[in-house]
Amino acid sequence: MRLLGSVCHNTFLAGLVDRRQGGAAERVGGGRYPLSFHLVVLVTIADMPDQHTASTLPEESAREPRFAKVPRGNYTTIVVVFVSLLLISNIGAVKLIEFGPFSVAGFEFPIITDGGAFLFPLVYIIGDVLAEVYGFKAARKAIFLGFLMGALAALTFFLVQISPPAADWENQEAFEAVLGFVPRIVLASLCGYLVGQLLNAYVLVWIKERTDEKYLWVRLLGSTAVGQLADTVVFCTIAFYGIITGAEFINYVLIGYLYKTVVEAVLLPVTYQVVRAVKRSEPSYSESEPAART
Repeated sequence: MRLLGSVCHNTFLAGLVDRRQGGAAERVGGGRYPLSFHLVVLVTIADMPDQHTASTLPEESAREPRFAKVPRGNYTTIVVVFVSLLLISNIGAVKLIEFGPFSVAGFEFPIITDGGAFLFPLVYIIGDVLAEVYGFKAARKAIFLGFLMGALAALTFFLVQISPPAADWENQEAFEAVLGFVPRIVLASLCGYLVGQLLNAYVLVWIKERTDEKYLWVRLLGSTAVGQLADTVVFCTIAFYGIITGAEFINYVLIGYLYKTVVEAVLLPVTYQVVRAVKRSEPSYSESEPAART
């Protein structure tokens, strides 16, 4: 349309010129064409924009900036909560906590645990949600991400610890006591977490493959019993064996394991509601599809 308008406009101007010049013309190809006709063609061709420029410049000027689409569903949010709880629990686990002693049937015993006991059971609850709703492959991805972030946190604290403190900063010893890099604790935490979480997810999906959507409580408690046992034994052995010995060490392992397992059992109704809510909100979830363990 723009080309047609240009031709018409130039033809009109050429007609005026032709009339003023008395209809001067030349013979071309056996027919008579006004001189103005050739002027029209030349002017029109000169006015035609470059094809590449015409096709790209307007598009580039009107093109909107590109952004990736945010995936639907709650998987990303749940993974963020999972990793955050893990990191907070690892920092809290530096401190040993002792309650008691308590007297039962004439026996007195303290309850010894660590600061990670407050939040770490929630890590397993969120891990159960990941495995139950998204399958073993997706849960494993979140577990490895948590492992890498835990290692990064430990490395960061180590670099801060060995960096020279400012002259007016007098809390170097306090920082080292709380967040200082203790290779044994870091190794214990990472190994216990990785073994326990992978077993927890694997057992849950393994049971689900045999029960489908029925007996959710069996999957939750059964996977927790296996995962928490492995986690507690690995962590306590690597971190504190030799520092805590004999009956104290057994007490530490048993109390830690029983406490974390009981907490999940007590929170089972809450876990049920969270699992159901996540399943309902996930567009891709279907109760008729088999669980994925790849």
